Amino acid sequence: MATSFSHLHNILILLSESIRESLSRTSYKPSDLSNVSIKLLLESLLPPRNSHDDCDVQSQLTNFSLLCAALASSHTSTYDQLSWIPVSLSNSADSAFRELCKAFSDDQEKDLVIELMPTLLPLLKTSIKESSIDKVDADGDEVSAASAGVPVAYAIVAAYQLKWFVTQVDLSQLGKVCSLIIPCALTALDHWSPEVKGQGMITFIHLAKHVNSGEFSLYEDVILDACCQNIASSDEIWEHVVEMSVLLVTCTQQNNPRSPWFEKLVNEMLSHLWRQPSSKERRISWLMHIEPLLRGMGLVLLAHFRRLFPLFFKWMHADDDETVLLVLERMKTVIKFTWIRYSPYYDRLVDELVILYKDASLKVERQDIRARIVDILILLRQCKAQQFEAAWVKHKDDPNLPTLLSPKTPNTCPIST
Repeated sequence: MATSFSHLHNILILLSESIRESLSRTSYKPSDLSNVSIKLLLESLLPPRNSHDDCDVQSQLTNFSLLCAALASSHTSTYDQLSWIPVSLSNSADSAFRELCKAFSDDQEKDLVIELMPTLLPLLKTSIKESSIDKVDADGDEVSAASAGVPVAYAIVAAYQLKWFVTQVDLSQLGKVCSLIIPCALTALDHWSPEVKGQGMITFIHLAKHVNSGEFSLYEDVILDACCQNIASSDEIWEHVVEMSVLLVTCTQQNNPRSPWFEKLVNEMLSHLWRQPSSKERRISWLMHIEPLLRGMGLVLLAHFRRLFPLFFKWMHADDDETVLLVLERMKTVIKFTWIRYSPYYDRLVDELVILYKDASLKVERQDIRARIVDILILLRQCKAQQFEAAWVKHKDDPNLPTLLSPKTPNTCPIST
């Protein structure tokens, strides 16, 4: 950073005063499960009152930015140690940081977020790692560093700060700092706390959506291995791990449907779903985010029919309409990319679709459900006309069914082999 900071320092002091006053007026009750005062931690990041020392302005900029990140990120936090921060203070911190960024840009002609990254990220990585499980006792059991007096609350706050800072980076500049962000985010994924893991996952989701695959090349295997290791996450972050894993594997392995990483991830996910097939939250999260992975694997999905279709058949008859609509959409994708070749599930699929069509009369979304069923039946006939007719013969005269399929529907499948 440049050495002339007098004007910038004055702005920093001015902005910090309003945050200091709001913070001091905010009541704080420490969690019953922790003797850590997050409020004291945040107050320690404020610059000294009436400070005229320009020499340490870089340190003050770093600390104040960390303070703003913690306060601003609390707006979307479910962590009890940040729940005491009012929305007004969170918004004030966000506004103060933006004003500071503008002042820095005007004074130094540089991007403050980019300039701070080489300093901030190592600090956050250290805070996260200090309470990680990284030791083994004499019996071979993992021991958390937190047992040595390092509160996990610090790691959780650091994880929220990490996610917030990464989302503040201008998207055109994000790729330039990936090599700094990724090691820190991986440290978050390796942590034992679901709160820390979750923020690391959201960070990777943001990267996967906004940078090209080349930015992950140096860390590709490590990242995808971390995805596999985290599939068996707790309910509260299952959606994050599914979305992260799907985005990263399709981004990095997009031209290789036979990549072992596709295989490992889909196997891990299906194994986990089989352990809890009735979990509404898990199945909906998986069905919502899995589409790009299904498309990426294409015909290779045939190898997973044995475990995939029994789940589909179960979920087709779920009590909630959201699951039913989602599973029909995902089922259509699988059929499109595989023609369900050499499958023993073809006849049963036709039967299950007919049952669901009739049962849909009791559902709120019956029109959408039935429309999707008809689409799938047409696709099945287009792809395998002779087998479809053999499966359909027992249903075509059912008095409880209208004429679902037009006889003029073409029997040629529009999808290339």
